[in-house]
Amino acid sequence: MQEIIRLQQKIAPDVLTVLERRYQLLKIISLLQPIGRRSLAEQTDNPERLIRSDVEFFQEQGFVDVNAKGMTITPEGTHLVEQLSSVMNQLSGLDDLEEQLRKKFNLQQVIVVPGNSDDVSRVKQELGKACVKFLQQILGEHMTIAVTGGSTMSAVAKSMKPLNYENCLFVPSRGGLGEQVENQANTICVEMAQKAKGTYRLLYVPDPISEESYHTLIEEPAVKEILETIRQADVVIHGIGDAMTMAERRKTPAQQLEKLKDAHAVGEAFGYYFDKSGEIIHKVRTVGLQVENLETIPHVIAVAGGASKADAIASYFKLAHCTVLITDEAAATMLVKGNSLSI
Repeated sequence: MQEIIRLQQKIAPDVLTVLERRYQLLKIISLLQPIGRRSLAEQTDNPERLIRSDVEFFQEQGFVDVNAKGMTITPEGTHLVEQLSSVMNQLSGLDDLEEQLRKKFNLQQVIVVPGNSDDVSRVKQELGKACVKFLQQILGEHMTIAVTGGSTMSAVAKSMKPLNYENCLFVPSRGGLGEQVENQANTICVEMAQKAKGTYRLLYVPDPISEESYHTLIEEPAVKEILETIRQADVVIHGIGDAMTMAERRKTPAQQLEKLKDAHAVGEAFGYYFDKSGEIIHKVRTVGLQVENLETIPHVIAVAGGASKADAIASYFKLAHCTVLITDEAAATMLVKGNSLSI
């Protein structure tokens, strides 16, 4: 395959250009459907006349349907995109990035999607779709999936589809009352379970909480029971946050914010704030999964993208156990090169 691609790049590079453009157009239609030609042109920076020509081709081939609301992708179009994905990864070099990162961080698997989620919101949707596709491959009967909160996990929930097994249980990996409702672990847990046709259990506790409240809550029978279920999860799906963004979102006191800045905190996961070396700077008391609990969980999937998170992602792997990374091209490129955005 590599040799065929190399020869085609030499003798007919225009064919590959058309292939890449049409592949991206079909992916965008799939993500944003229904979508009009003008919006599609704006999303891709292509002239509308070129979009019109490609869309007419898609219609003739039965890849898209067009009506008053806009374009939608057909099952045949969806199948084509799935078939082309591995070829396009080779063309773009994403498969090389995946292998380099897999070896660098000693992971079972790395999945890289094109783009930079810092700049283009639909790339975060691509991360969500990639995560769901991977879940469909690994889930078995009666598995428990623990999920964190955050905007990236919300994108995963929006992309969720029925899984191979309808008896999977979804649980929040920790409490989350106090955050924006749409980004709370409980909200995301419910959405995932409903779309996957699974079941769910929730954890109604604030995040963060005081030390005194923590010791009281974890002794409550109902809380104790769900915590045991969470810690025995088969799969954990979580994001990796930028330290200062997460601290501000949690309304961290000014004194603590200064401490994080002075210590050059770069990332946050599971309530742990850490620097580039993976050293823990600060721990927010939360009810739910702790970093040390991840060691016994078979599948730990980190989903995080954007060039701005490269440092946070790299440092997280020095701190915690993880088996799979799903990221985007911008973050992956920086991680491979070892570039740093931090001071």
